[in-house]
Amino acid sequence: MSSARADTPPRRLTCHCGAVELELRLSEGLSTARRCNCSFCRRRGAVSVSVPLDGLKVVKGAEHLRLYAWGTHSAQHHFCAICGIYTHHRRRSNPNEYGVNAYALEGVLPADLEPVAWSDGINHVSDRK
Repeated sequence: MSSARADTPPRRLTCHCGAVELELRLSEGLSTARRCNCSFCRRRGAVSVSVPLDGLKVVKGAEHLRLYAWGTHSAQHHFCAICGIYTHHRRRSNPNEYGVNAYALEGVLPADLEPVAWSDGINHVSDRK
């Protein structure tokens, strides 16, 4: 069963140079916008929104996407090899969804999302012994 709602209009996400383009169906719109304080996300500084796995389609530039993973390798971060912009990642907190770069969505300005909630990636449940 698909978790991406068919009645949700698709959104377009592009990297800076335009080599990578994604089509997204956000199941909850921009209401899931959040920042993470883990060692990687806080350096990247992006705000992400949630997309179910079946709600993301690479329309253009799959050959330009590169993968970065570390530690448990359960979080898989994708970025454009040409301009370096983070496009999306498979979430460690929920491997059934992607986090996508909200600021790379067509028509979204940073001020549109403020205030943005934080998630506690430093104290992730998978890191507890």
